[in-house]
Amino acid sequence: MSATWWMVGGMGLGAGLMYWADPRSGRRRRAVAHDKTLHAVHEAGDAAGVVVRDMAHRSRGYFFEFLSRVRSEEVDDRTLEARIRSALGRVCSHPHAIQVGVTQGRVRLDGVILKNEHPRVISRIARVRGLQGLVDNLEVHKQPGGHPALQSGSQRPGERPEFLQHNWSPAARFVAGLGGAGLITWGLSRRGIPGMGSAILGGLITLRGITNIELKRIIGIGGGRLAIELHKDITVHAPVEEVFAFWRAMENFPRFMTHVEELRTSGEDRSHWRVRGPAGVVFEWDALITRLIPNQVLAWKSVEGSSVEHAGIIHFEPVQDGRATRLDIRMSYNPPAGALGHAFALLLGANPKRQMDDDLMRFKSLIETGKATGRETVSRDQLSIPTPERTGPRPVH
Repeated sequence: MSATWWMVGGMGLGAGLMYWADPRSGRRRRAVAHDKTLHAVHEAGDAAGVVVRDMAHRSRGYFFEFLSRVRSEEVDDRTLEARIRSALGRVCSHPHAIQVGVTQGRVRLDGVILKNEHPRVISRIARVRGLQGLVDNLEVHKQPGGHPALQSGSQRPGERPEFLQHNWSPAARFVAGLGGAGLITWGLSRRGIPGMGSAILGGLITLRGITNIELKRIIGIGGGRLAIELHKDITVHAPVEEVFAFWRAMENFPRFMTHVEELRTSGEDRSHWRVRGPAGVVFEWDALITRLIPNQVLAWKSVEGSSVEHAGIIHFEPVQDGRATRLDIRMSYNPPAGALGHAFALLLGANPKRQMDDDLMRFKSLIETGKATGRETVSRDQLSIPTPERTGPRPVH
């Protein structure tokens, strides 16, 4: 067994030396590795500086908060009302429906509130610094339909602990990385299911800290269509009517998107996508147009239950007195295994960001010059570009 490992190690060392000492490409490879190493060192130094500053600022904040709690503080009514309004905005979905009156530190609450929010609101306001007394005259309603002031509104997450928030601070990410590394080390030093579970959990926590992406988006469970997001702006020297008509005819996509093998449209809103992914794996799904404003907005998303959850939206804006069009393109997708699957795809050489850049450059070349290079050279006469009249007004979904 020992001899086998020595043989494998020797073969790996020899392959590495051949790769780096290659007389034709070795110098370039070493230079690229040197530049990437320097870049990584600079990035690590910048990240360390951010973490140190964040921890220093938080430490000062905790210290002064502690002092404010142990010291008696006289707060004028105006300041106390502002603090209560700020607290309401964090825990109440309809803060405008609550009237706050403050007299010599005593607070009176009038108005209406939802029953499920009432205990949380009262508890949060009772913790406001400087409060001398609280009178609760709120009218409680079980459903928002019981009062006009409770219509619409949005749920507030409240004051969530640091590690339950969507985005972690640099200090929290650093602490999570240390904890994850500790779990990995402990797990690898043990055998059996506990050790394996500890190593996997530590790996997930470390990834969460490094990427600052929620775990459900990392593993692809419950992450919706937002596991991976892509954003691109591009200006095409063609009228907005022509550019919009091209994108509206989705069957054109395989002509300049090399990873899209086939796209069939059925009716005005539905389309079927066939896309080749990493290692030649083919994925298929159906998509629906969710928003369509001629010459302004085109949006679509995959139907529920698709193997790859995908969504996109494009905003079209005429520029240069109508001679050119600026496109703001946002796409998101959730591949199998979420961001882990995305990372695995990067290891296999599939880079969605670079792929999107290349596809859009082919599209720009096709619109402006009539030619695009990809799997084939395409002329504009081969494409299905409807006249602007075909994309006439229709309701927005």
